[in-house]
Amino acid sequence: MQTAHASGHSAPVQASAPLAGAVPAGEGVLRFWGLEIYHARLWVPPAFDAQDWAAHPLALALTYRRGFDAAAIARRSLEEMRRQGPLDEALAQRWEQQLRAALPQVQPGDRVVGLYRPGAGVQFLHNGKPHGSVADAAFGARFMGIWLAPQTSEPALRAALLALPR
Repeated sequence: MQTAHASGHSAPVQASAPLAGAVPAGEGVLRFWGLEIYHARLWVPPAFDAQDWAAHPLALALTYRRGFDAAAIARRSLEEMRRQGPLDEALAQRWEQQLRAALPQVQPGDRVVGLYRPGAGVQFLHNGKPHGSVADAAFGARFMGIWLAPQTSEPALRAALLALPR
């Protein structure tokens, strides 16, 4: 079972926002069996409304503490996306293939940023450089919902990222 904990300042604050005009909303650490998997930080526009998060452009930065290949990240992402509701199997397979192509293999210390644009999908940056994208509006909302939707498997991390009272 996974557990998430809010982090104080476990990772250095990035000097500039990965999304123009964005400000940090919250951050936290994903742990699995006590091991840190990644540090997450959410960047949002100044007029951000956490209750309507999918209506805003967002940047979610994950700094990995462990290495993973793109296929493993894509597979786990689809498992988490299914938590938000029924998903057509053919669509899920297409999204998983697109994710495998869009995501990098990560090593400890690597930073992957998902830039979400409502109605457009998600662009991925790996260590500050464009790496791939999935240009599908429904994918974008489902993908960001892994962390931000009420159905997330990590409600404590969601609360930390969205700076929600607990």
